[in-house]
Amino acid sequence: MASDDATMDGFGPSHTFGDPDPVTGSIPIIARRTDPSRRSLRQQGPRVARTFGVILAGGVGTRVGLKVPKQLVKVAGKTILEHTVTVFEQAPEIDEIIVMITPGWESRIRDLLGDRYPKVGAVLAGGETRNETTRLAIEAIGSDDAKLIMHDAVRPLLDPQIIADCVTALDSYAAVDVVIPSADTLVEVDDHDIITAIPDRSRFRRGQTPQAFRLGVLREAYGRAARDYSFRATDDCGVVLHYMPEVPIKTVTGAEHNIKVTYPVDLYIADRLFQLRSAGTPTYGTAASREDALRGKVFVVFGGSYGIGGEICRLAAEHGAHVVEHSRSSTGLDIRDAEKVRAAIEAAASAHGRIDAVIVTAGVLKMGPLSETDDDEIRESIDVNYVGPIHIAKASYPHLAATGGHLLYFTSSSYTRGRKSYAVYSSAKAAVVNLTQALAEEWTDERIKVNVINPERTATPMRTQAFGDEEATTLLSAEAVAEASLDVIASDATGQVFDVRLEPAEA
Repeated sequence: MASDDATMDGFGPSHTFGDPDPVTGSIPIIARRTDPSRRSLRQQGPRVARTFGVILAGGVGTRVGLKVPKQLVKVAGKTILEHTVTVFEQAPEIDEIIVMITPGWESRIRDLLGDRYPKVGAVLAGGETRNETTRLAIEAIGSDDAKLIMHDAVRPLLDPQIIADCVTALDSYAAVDVVIPSADTLVEVDDHDIITAIPDRSRFRRGQTPQAFRLGVLREAYGRAARDYSFRATDDCGVVLHYMPEVPIKTVTGAEHNIKVTYPVDLYIADRLFQLRSAGTPTYGTAASREDALRGKVFVVFGGSYGIGGEICRLAAEHGAHVVEHSRSSTGLDIRDAEKVRAAIEAAASAHGRIDAVIVTAGVLKMGPLSETDDDEIRESIDVNYVGPIHIAKASYPHLAATGGHLLYFTSSSYTRGRKSYAVYSSAKAAVVNLTQALAEEWTDERIKVNVINPERTATPMRTQAFGDEEATTLLSAEAVAEASLDVIASDATGQVFDVRLEPAEA
């Protein structure tokens, strides 16, 4: 670890420059937390106005039917709160992040976030209501010239562009709301639920978060509200609108997928939306930049003698990685044998001193009606396609935990819906996807990334054996899938299904 060469008193955390990330090669800036009981967000001297991301995480999860705050539920390998904090951490417009959490959960949230988010300046207890939580955040910040971007922690799918639009709008306006048009007809009813009016929906919008403010204006609005014993408001723009009607509230466009996780179905929808986001694999753009991320890493590839696995071995080696390859045809290793898998992993770690990535492309494709498939073929299909990956995960765990490494599996498009003549194969591949998501959650504290590649039809010897010769232009190349796989390995993604698709032919 490099020595500490920059510290800040009062407001900001002290920083150290960490060792290169084991996957990306980037150098993280690590914030050392000070004692939260002595930490003050108030300015200690003259300073340029700052932009604060205030993440409101005071929900308790009762409507989702949970015993923990809903922002701590895991979706796509991370807690909802981590997803939300990540968006603000990566937004260049945000200088500092404040997390307002359910009282009593502060220390657990500090432990959860750790030093991975240098912009997080404080984790503070919120109030009993949304408005009380905002008031506490206002008191903590202190500087009236600051900009505040207030966001619900349980909206983890926020687009960075929305943050940028809010910050830009604050250059001209003192209050900003994020809204989307209403696609549904709106009706007004009386006390007996009888429709009394159907307004023109073209002038109506649905409010989301973030909401953004110049701090001085929000402070004044809450000051006026405090003198009103009948004060009630469901959001912060409502406070400004009611108590400072002279202040125009600018709107910026939100997004339909910027959903708020409130009910059980929202968890399912959020998980699927994260999967859609991951339909395209991350890319490093050029072979040179990918090489920078992979050089010197140690890869163990099971099923690497030919096809996709063979291409991964070749490309990884070309990019400067150390590759250990195993398969039944090359080294005689059958992943159904847990002891031999463990011995292979230990030998690779002993020879190279570490393991940064384990990739499992080994598989068998047995087709035919289940009623006509003998028991040995069923057992082989389940053991190779599902039980083998479990053996590899168990053997790899301590080594990947030591490096914050990556476990990469492969599935088939048939995992989403079982197909005729693929009953055992499809169900085993669906199990691999569930295994991926479960391990990503189990291993998040060790910072192990676990993902699965779902390639479109690919030109491999296994496919040729099953389907015969096919038109080459209709198939992905094994090299293209291998390149996408290495880009996933070089990323920080976890718990995701990455679809690799053939680019459509130009007209």
